[in-house]
Amino acid sequence: MTSKSPVYNIIAVPIEKIEPNNYNPNSVATPEMKLLYDSIKEDGYTMPIVCYYDKDNDKYIIVDGFHRYQTMLNHRDIYEREKGMLPVSVINKSLDNRMASTIRHNRARGTHNVDLMSNIIRELHDLGRTDAWISKHLGMDRDEILRLKQITGLAALFKDIDYCKSWVPVEEDEITVIDKELEDKV
Repeated sequence: MTSKSPVYNIIAVPIEKIEPNNYNPNSVATPEMKLLYDSIKEDGYTMPIVCYYDKDNDKYIIVDGFHRYQTMLNHRDIYEREKGMLPVSVINKSLDNRMASTIRHNRARGTHNVDLMSNIIRELHDLGRTDAWISKHLGMDRDEILRLKQITGLAALFKDIDYCKSWVPVEEDEITVIDKELEDKV
């Protein structure tokens, strides 16, 4: 264990000197990759890429942060804004310990608590944010937003919803006619 955390020594490394490792089992679905891009575009890189420095090849091998690295590779606007440099935190560990670090980083991401997420949706709604805004900025589809709104059970969350008219009420004498038509068919 190091006496000082590597995060206190962030360095800017040209992306061309960074390489992915060949053992990371983590994958990210397309919607989450888009959200990662949106996050980096809006907030910049807020967390460094964790790498091991391979002195023999003068390369930085990714331990954690492959998808942040990939975002810069795949998006010219991010590459240009960052001038092709990624923030890197270097750890000096053996391959087996780097593998363990990669898995720990992947598994430590956690999940979102549904009740807390539904409260955030309610608070955003109270602040005047639309479903479209929430969808764009939180990377949620309309169905997920609807489900989270339903959890809070607040009618106010649905006050601006346009409902389709899936049926039209009919008068009682029309029901008698429809019933009669159905009886004739049977």
